[in-house]
Amino acid sequence: MVTIEVLNEGHVPAVQAIFLAPEQVKFAQTSQDFLADNNNDCHRFVIVFKGQIVGFFKLVLNYCLTHDFCSPNAIGLRSFVIDQSKQGQGIGTQAVSALGCYFSTHYSQYHCLYLTVNCKNPAAFECYLRGGFQDTGKLYLDGPAGPQRIMFFNPL
Repeated sequence: MVTIEVLNEGHVPAVQAIFLAPEQVKFAQTSQDFLADNNNDCHRFVIVFKGQIVGFFKLVLNYCLTHDFCSPNAIGLRSFVIDQSKQGQGIGTQAVSALGCYFSTHYSQYHCLYLTVNCKNPAAFECYLRGGFQDTGKLYLDGPAGPQRIMFFNPL
């Protein structure tokens, strides 16, 4: 079973041990960059599977300021990472589903959760779809690694 926990100091060593394959780094943050981002408008979380931290992500409260497709009463998902040694086991899909439940419970003041996923990352796109996100059918073109699909999760 996958659970979501707010990042705390005790998680830091396990997060530092999370790695992506070199070809995936362009799509997300490294653990070092994730830990260094202590912006108050970003809430950081870890993904726990069978008692082990296997990934991380952040929710960006002011996502609408940098992404015009996001409304002011929505937030953004960024830097969703599952350790390369744990990929391909369904953990990412379970984590996305758990995130949807977590968002509905703990962020009920927001109506929607947005993300962008690179068009060159079909495995991540499928993971988000299986986890409950929907494709808007539109592209975000300002990403550093090329066009990205815009997706959203609406708990209603």
